Amino acid sequence: MTPDNPAIELRAWRQFVAVAEELHFGRAAQRLHLTQPPVTQAIAQLEKALGVRLFDRTRRRVALTPAGEALLPEARELLARAQALPRRARAAAAGEVGRVRLAFVSTIGFEQLPLWVRDFRAQCPDVVLELAEATGDVQLQALARGDIDAGLLLHSPGAAPPGLARLAVAREPLVLALPEAHPLAQARPLPLARVLAEPLVIFPRRLVPSLHDAILGLYQAAGVQPQVAQEAIQMQTIVNLVWGGLGLAWVPASVTQFRRAGVRYRGADELAAGRTRRAAGPPLPVCETSLVWPPAADNPALARFVHFLRDRVAG
Repeated sequence: MTPDNPAIELRAWRQFVAVAEELHFGRAAQRLHLTQPPVTQAIAQLEKALGVRLFDRTRRRVALTPAGEALLPEARELLARAQALPRRARAAAAGEVGRVRLAFVSTIGFEQLPLWVRDFRAQCPDVVLELAEATGDVQLQALARGDIDAGLLLHSPGAAPPGLARLAVAREPLVLALPEAHPLAQARPLPLARVLAEPLVIFPRRLVPSLHDAILGLYQAAGVQPQVAQEAIQMQTIVNLVWGGLGLAWVPASVTQFRRAGVRYRGADELAAGRTRRAAGPPLPVCETSLVWPPAADNPALARFVHFLRDRVAG
């Protein structure tokens, strides 16, 4: 132990605070359930360790020195924090304190995720949620590296990435996005054959292979070779490209929350009206969003978030 780096026990700081608040060694000793000599000796050792006087002592009075006055608030805070440590440890073990690094695809961020984050923070205010928007392929790489704790990613039903724990949190149909000025925007009924003949704007397959294949499967089932006019990563960009007239796009229904002027969304019921009984065509693809995380994850805060989300989905 040196004056520059003294190793001082909490007991010494507790005795310092008692004397500083009582300004009387006898009363401080009574408060600590000790006799006076050990308290007097402890304060002397503390002053020696720090290399400064903390108290001015006379036979009539005890007063704090400027150094003692400066240390008193810090010592009180130190003792309060030390007292809170057991409760903090129990809260961390229960997942009430900690951090969850969560990546998410843009589609879940339009409506559901903001509500989940709001309610989870109200329930667990001491858990920090670090959010990062990322495509599915980027999320899987980040999970493999340990850069995130969990991800909300998009896939076709039953095609979630293997090797990960999973909780399905949303299921939604695809809808057709097309420019308002397009002849098919107001068509009643909306013939599927004419839709499939139009140029297509779609995300690259590496982002969501299962959903990409399901969309192209719709064309293949109809015997049509899709005309991929443009690929784009973000759903907002895809919708903007549709607005620009590059083609039509199949997007999750949640994307309709992105209300781009000049773009119209049409659902499966409208497309179904354009099919004949003789050639009803295949069902339109649907997509799922799942929360995924490493099965061996040892993060109580993540477990708390999974439990919260499971309750929300069930409700």
